Amino acid sequence: MTAFLVLLGLVLLVLFWAIGAYNRLVSMRNQFRNAFSQIDVQLKRRYDLIPNLVETAKAYMQHESQTLEAVILARNQAVTANAQAAADPASAAALQQMASAEGALGASLGKLFALSEAYPDLKANENMMQLTEELTSTENRIAFARQAYNDGVMHYNTALEQFPGSVIATMCAFKPAELLQATESAEERKAVKVAF
Repeated sequence: MTAFLVLLGLVLLVLFWAIGAYNRLVSMRNQFRNAFSQIDVQLKRRYDLIPNLVETAKAYMQHESQTLEAVILARNQAVTANAQAAADPASAAALQQMASAEGALGASLGKLFALSEAYPDLKANENMMQLTEELTSTENRIAFARQAYNDGVMHYNTALEQFPGSVIATMCAFKPAELLQATESAEERKAVKVAF
């Protein structure tokens, strides 16, 4: 009888440990998914600001239509890529595509801001100044949200790899998540130079 109770105690201990490990992994997975949702919220704010920024700039930069069209095209591609990544934040391919589209959008916005420097009336326009400030603030929020996402993914992936959590992760088919990484080339990271 004593042996049976000891065995039952051990089985219950292992069962409680397994339940705790499983719940911890589920909690961590939900945390990194929530962190991605925060990125999604900020990106949607950014996507909403960009058309207003372009419309404001159009009046002043009529002969810079290629740049304005490139910003709108990059924005639309980023919206599509973000929607795919939001559907499955653990998908490496979707996150890579989103990061690439965001890099292209950032580059086109950089060109727009560099060109706007050549238009003093545009720089002085109250709407343009307000939109630029809001976009800058949003970019900072996106950077913080990406950092929180990467922190959540790091903790989740660490828990998946550490023993004894790795046993439960394997048994329950938990998959590692991908970090968001910058996709810009060294050339794309250089400051845009405007010459007339």
